[in-house]
Amino acid sequence: MATTLEIIQGIAQAAANAYDGSHDERFTPDGETREIGLHREEGCAIKDTRVMDGFGVKFAGENLVITYHGEMTMKDVHENSFESDIEGMLADIAKFLKKEYKKITKNTLTLKKSGECDILVQRSSNVRMWVQASCNYEIGGLKLNNEAPPQSVEERLDDAIRSFLELGKGGKKPQNDSRSKPKNDS
Repeated sequence: MATTLEIIQGIAQAAANAYDGSHDERFTPDGETREIGLHREEGCAIKDTRVMDGFGVKFAGENLVITYHGEMTMKDVHENSFESDIEGMLADIAKFLKKEYKKITKNTLTLKKSGECDILVQRSSNVRMWVQASCNYEIGGLKLNNEAPPQSVEERLDDAIRSFLELGKGGKKPQNDSRSKPKNDS
């Protein structure tokens, strides 16, 4: 059974192996291609116009948040299948992460989609649009230690005040206190 740290490190390395150019054997150190399913993989990176898209991963407790960002045309955004295409892109990224994780750690990674995908489309010009999408996935086999719930702010503040007041009990005054020194009438 892998520890939480090993699972997180494996996922982070799998995501790092998806750098721009990893889909072409000419740009990889091991000569192995890594097809993710992004639009930037189509065509030649040197001759053809570049399509800006990519993905990232974040960890939120026991969840993995996969984010996708890309540049699309107005025509692509107004298609009926736009949302399903973006959700399919996120599913392809999750599938790539599972496959790459297995290569790196020799263990399987289970990702279960939780909730709906969030998609944000912003206009950059009359022709181009920016798309940002994210989806949460539960990481299988990752259990965080949630036995002791964290204290509330009030409880922590009360504890700090009590411990401060305990320092003053006992009737002892510090030596530098002006009330404990006799006055000099010179």
